[in-house]
Amino acid sequence: MLIHGGAGGVGHLAVQFARAKGATVATTVASQDVEFTRHLGADQVIDYTRERFEEEVDKVDLVLDLVAGETQERSWAVLKDGGTMISSLARPSADRARELHARAENFIAHPDRGELIEIGRLIDEGRVHPHICAVFELKDARQAQAQLERHHAQGKVVLEVG
Repeated sequence: MLIHGGAGGVGHLAVQFARAKGATVATTVASQDVEFTRHLGADQVIDYTRERFEEEVDKVDLVLDLVAGETQERSWAVLKDGGTMISSLARPSADRARELHARAENFIAHPDRGELIEIGRLIDEGRVHPHICAVFELKDARQAQAQLERHHAQGKVVLEVG
């Protein structure tokens, strides 16, 4: 499995969930995130500022794209015939998917009681560790958003209510 953006708010959890389920995980991250992501349990960490993931990863069953754009387009080269590409940002090309007999999905989070119970169990067991990089009061939501837009976040930015 290849996860693009493995150190971000969604990516750092995706790396851990995949490892908890027994997947072999490769991920792309910026230079400053290499050690952080290794600590999360990624089997292979690719510094996208110095390496091209297409030269580092062979055919994978699943690409989880949390970056989109050119990264998503280049990801078709490492997807196995019959594999799956899922993006949280931009729907992957149906035409490219057909060429590779692949599944292409756009993931949008939705509340699911069973999944939330499973996530809680993984956290309680110490198999998943959410990383909070910053906490803002709800009244400072604009400042939190500005920080996310200006600076790379390792893990989650949290808004505190009350």
